[in-house]
Amino acid sequence: MAPNGWLDIHGHFTVPMSDEALQQQLELFHSVNFLVSEPWIWTPEGILPYLDSANVTMQMLSYLPRTLDALKSANDYGALIVKNHPSRFGLLLALPTDNATASLDEIKRGDKFDIPNDGYALLTVYNNVSLSDDSLEPLYKELDARGAVCHVHPDANKNGTDGRPSPLIDVAFDTARVATDMLYKGVFRRYPNIKFVFGHCGGALPVLSGRLSLLGAESWVPNPLNVTRQEIERSLGNLYVDTAATAKTGLSPAIKMVGAKNVIYGADCGVPCSTDATMAENQKDVVDIENQLLGQSGSIASNSWALFPAAAKRAEEGQKRK
Repeated sequence: MAPNGWLDIHGHFTVPMSDEALQQQLELFHSVNFLVSEPWIWTPEGILPYLDSANVTMQMLSYLPRTLDALKSANDYGALIVKNHPSRFGLLLALPTDNATASLDEIKRGDKFDIPNDGYALLTVYNNVSLSDDSLEPLYKELDARGAVCHVHPDANKNGTDGRPSPLIDVAFDTARVATDMLYKGVFRRYPNIKFVFGHCGGALPVLSGRLSLLGAESWVPNPLNVTRQEIERSLGNLYVDTAATAKTGLSPAIKMVGAKNVIYGADCGVPCSTDATMAENQKDVVDIENQLLGQSGSIASNSWALFPAAAKRAEEGQKRK
């Protein structure tokens, strides 16, 4: 029996910052045309009222700074949040995927946390190294052996195109481009036990999956691993996606690509591009589309709990104590 409420796989967090660091953050946002009006401050106590109002029982936290020291500090802080709120938060351990050895070391550190991390957070391209890069083979071998849940987020901090911020539409194409390269590089073929969860309904990938199926194995497409049409369809169908900020028009094609069973609830919480109102609308879209396509709602919520059994147990224990 799953806990009551939602498990949100797509929750961002940040570490405490000085006033100077917050001002630098604001300037960075503005430099990439992300026109937020004030520095972004996140605290667990500040986000819990929203989670309660949205019936989100458990939220998976992720944060991927671009230096190793900052990433380790973020993971330590995330682990502390989970320790202090074990029935409300889980941690997706950030991995520095520009360095497979450093990532393996970080996995070992996560195993030793008071409450071990529930999964892993990956960036599509981390410090100019794509998730399709051959250097990540040792990391993928370890994640595959663990049957790990790996949430994949696009790079929302880089410059967008046409003078608009990348979180608007560029992130969707970033996801599709990297996932497609992982497909052709054989990552999904070699590591079928990794549960890759691509954010934002898989970005543009589900809409393009039919095109990949139709044309992707044609003779004019470079294809050194001889990926067949059947493998393309099978590999894409075995992926997971979350519903963050894209459900209204992205959820239906995502369900067509991966099936309803591989859709996980995500709110895109904890970043300035999401508000309580936009997250509420997206959550309503998830329920409405479930009812339209599946005849009932609730399966996506159940999928999320099934993916994280240890977190589900912590949430159940927390609900029993109430």
